[in-house]
Amino acid sequence: MTIITYETNIGVDVSKKNLDISLNDETCFTVTNEKKGFKKILRELKQFDKKSIRVAVEATGNYERRLVVFLQENGIAVCVVNPRRVRDYAKALGFLAKNDRIDAHVIRLYTKTSDPTPREPITKEDQLLDSLVLRRSQLVKQRTAEMHYRESAVDIEAQRSIERMINQFDKEIDKIECKIKEIIASRPDLDVLVKHICQIKGIGEITAFNLVANLPELGKLSNKEISALVGVAPFCRDSGTLRGKRTIWGGRSEVRSALYMATLSAIRFNPPIKVFYDRLIAKGKLKKVAQVACMRKLLTVLNSMVKNQTDWNPEHGLIA
Repeated sequence: MTIITYETNIGVDVSKKNLDISLNDETCFTVTNEKKGFKKILRELKQFDKKSIRVAVEATGNYERRLVVFLQENGIAVCVVNPRRVRDYAKALGFLAKNDRIDAHVIRLYTKTSDPTPREPITKEDQLLDSLVLRRSQLVKQRTAEMHYRESAVDIEAQRSIERMINQFDKEIDKIECKIKEIIASRPDLDVLVKHICQIKGIGEITAFNLVANLPELGKLSNKEISALVGVAPFCRDSGTLRGKRTIWGGRSEVRSALYMATLSAIRFNPPIKVFYDRLIAKGKLKKVAQVACMRKLLTVLNSMVKNQTDWNPEHGLIA
């Protein structure tokens, strides 16, 4: 495997309307978060060798997506970094003040130090799939809110209004799911991958769609790396003789949420997972801790299955 050394690291602080770009210690400029602004960034980057450039942006609730896709389409390596880690790095450097330009400089320095791997470029079909999976998630959240309103509504007209909204959300969600299935079916590689993932009891099509869209690294990283990427790897908090609680944090919340719901189902209907869960509970583990352990187990088994192109085997890898 060829190791690429990025001599030029660029930090970008992303907000809904603007982008602040740090080229070096002296140069930082602001553009709008739209295609016009993206083109200005590209013009500024022409002073560097394209192959040596690595642009880093923080994950900011999808406001960074259009910029990431634009830069990748123009042959620029892009990595999306964890904002919490960047902020911790800033504190370690003594950057107590915080504004957009300072953040852009810190992102650049953090990238140079931590050397993150750029994201793989995605096709337009991948972008569409990603957007549809995200849109479905948004609609489901809105439908859930309406269902909560229905429980407290006492007036008949209010109840009817809520029912109309729920029905409309159901129809729109069905349309989105049909479109997602069309895209998956048109891509033999994704179709096989979804069927492969769905071999495990507890993991249905929706979870598989989420993993395919939001976790393209599945099968390409080690089990430890994929667990940390999703945010289900426990981190210690020890100091001297003190042994703190192991906790999880960071990672991709969309994947983690989908995996959590699949795990709740697997704990009930997937015998090896149920045995694993019951054994942890018998050892005195809290339910939430046992559930996270099962999430991690499911993810690592999936990762190994995809990496090694093996089928689901309930007798291997889950009870060990």
